Amino acid sequence: MPTQRAEVRRAAGSTLAGGDGGRPHGDGPTAASSGAGVAELRGRSGPSERPGHGGAEVPHRAVRQRRHRLQVPHHSLVFSEVFGVGIQGRDCGDESSRWLTAYLGEETSFRLVHHEPQMTGRRPEESSTLPQQLEEVVYADMGPVMLLSESSVKDLGSRLQQDVTVERFRPNIVVSGCESFDEDWWEEIQVGSVRLQRARSCGRCVFTTVDPETGVITRKEPLDTLKSYRQCKPSEKHIYKSSPLFGQLHNVKKTGVLQVGDVVYKISR
Repeated sequence: MPTQRAEVRRAAGSTLAGGDGGRPHGDGPTAASSGAGVAELRGRSGPSERPGHGGAEVPHRAVRQRRHRLQVPHHSLVFSEVFGVGIQGRDCGDESSRWLTAYLGEETSFRLVHHEPQMTGRRPEESSTLPQQLEEVVYADMGPVMLLSESSVKDLGSRLQQDVTVERFRPNIVVSGCESFDEDWWEEIQVGSVRLQRARSCGRCVFTTVDPETGVITRKEPLDTLKSYRQCKPSEKHIYKSSPLFGQLHNVKKTGVLQVGDVVYKISR
């Protein structure tokens, strides 16, 4: 039986393709697409085996298989800069640019950039301070996958005068059915056919004070409250400095498919 009984409540994309295939929403905005070719959502109609335990049944929902082929035209290569590092990408064309510019309502023109598998990524600078290096990323901040539990968000909300939603923290994977901050101790987990390895906690910054519904930034809450009880250990100050910790960054150890409702297994050795 799993040592942690939790399941995926929400997931940003159903296929994690390693590297930067599962784009995180760490502290910092992103404005680019990733992945290539075909996006898939797969479902099974019968019991499956828990990894490493023959015959153990895992509850899940049957989902009809759907495939959507993404047509990516051969547009020009462009170069952008992320945290001082040059990143190559493929411009997705004028149609997507017009849509983004109209939606954002700005006078400046916006371009959608696609990073292809053969292009070189970047290694986060913070990776040098960690015992286990972060994977290469592209447009993301420090890690390809950020995971957060609903109970941790509720715990934070109970300390605030005004409630907050999980959208404010921009995780790729939202987990339900566990205790608050259980995710801090999941060094390795299996979700669907995807194996994730914890790399580090997610240090939060002023972007958590932006209301995702209005775009208004307060520069106060919930960051001030997080700082009051979610600081790192003194031995980790060289990594996180004064940033409070909320959510966990993971590397993709084994690629595969996950879906909403999948059970999250903590791997114990």
